[in-house]
Amino acid sequence: MLQLMLTVAAGLAGYLISKNFVRTRLRFVDAVQSTWAPLIAGATAFVFAWPTVLLPLVTVTPAVLFGIGTGLGTAAGARYIRRDESRRRLAP
Repeated sequence: MLQLMLTVAAGLAGYLISKNFVRTRLRFVDAVQSTWAPLIAGATAFVFAWPTVLLPLVTVTPAVLFGIGTGLGTAAGARYIRRDESRRRLAP
């Protein structure tokens, strides 16, 4: 049960942290709008979470879900920025 809660928490944390980071800090960075940005962010998060597998209660699944959550959060944050920019344009 503890491993399941840890896995869900890792996925949610990756999603929420990356979405908020993209929305607030990377708003003016054009590279976050590329199609490769979520894949690169997810792979990087997985690589950084990989050493936690050495802990006794952690399996590979939380690291994988952290990477997937980070990638999905990056994509959601970029989508939010695109939608928000279309609303901010002044009408002629």
